[in-house]
Formats: sequence, C-alpha cells, structure tokens
Amino acid sequence: MPKLNLRKYYPFLSEDCFIEVSDEIAEAFLLSKRQEDNYHHRTWYHKAYYSLDCNDGIENSILHTEPSPEEILVQKVSMQQLYEALDHLPPIQAWRVYAHYILGMKKIDIARAEGVNSSGVCDSVKKGVKNLRRYFEKKKWME
Repeated sequence: MPKLNLRKYYPFLSEDCFIEVSDEIAEAFLLSKRQEDNYHHRTWYHKAYYSLDCNDGIENSILHTEPSPEEILVQKVSMQQLYEALDHLPPIQAWRVYAHYILGMKKIDIARAEGVNSSGVCDSVKKGVKNLRRYFEKKKWME
C-alpha cells in the first residue's frame, strides 16, 4: 500500500502527515495532481490570467446586458433633442454633422461626396458642434 504525504495535497498543514491508502485512492490523488498541474501549465502558456470575478471589464464584453426601460427612454429623449437641434442648423452644416457623428462617415469621405475641400468640411463640422452646444445650453438641456 502506498504512503501519501497529506501536506503535499493540503498546503495549510504545518507538518508532514503520512498515511497509507489503497492503490485506487493513490491513483486518484496522482491523477488529480496531474490535472491540476496541466491546468496551471495551460493557463501559463496561453496567458489566460483573467477571471470574471476581477474588475477588468471582461464580463461586460461577454455578457450583454439589456438596457433598462429608463435608459431606453433617456436615449430616445436625447435623440429627439439632438434632431431638434440639428433642425436649427443650416442644412449643409446639419447634414455634415449628421453624416460624421450619426452615420459615422469620415470627414474626407463627406468632402469627396460633396465635391468640396476636406478642410471646409472639418470647419463646418466644428462650427456645427459649437452651434449645437449653444442650442443645448440655450434650451438648458446641458449644464
């Protein structure tokens, strides 16, 4: 019958403690130790030192949380306010701000589509954002 040192498997023990166990139990302990060592080696090899318990934000990318009804309402109101403010801009400026920020177009692509210089589009977008900010402050939607 093999002898096992329990301190090897239970590190909180302060002294060596040898016990005799059957062959099946010794085999189970050996298999468990090998699996644990393999797991640690895979973790080290793949540099997978993260956990969902950590506050590193990985759980946000894995779990998709549905927005609450309040968040949905706030988003709708914000979009309505934005569209109202865009209506008060000159048409070309409103289109450029909308295309850049809402549609995600690059300023150079907007310039190519309109057949104008890209610096003019950049200035127009900057002024449009400035005018939007003024409109939001005037309506007291933004502090």
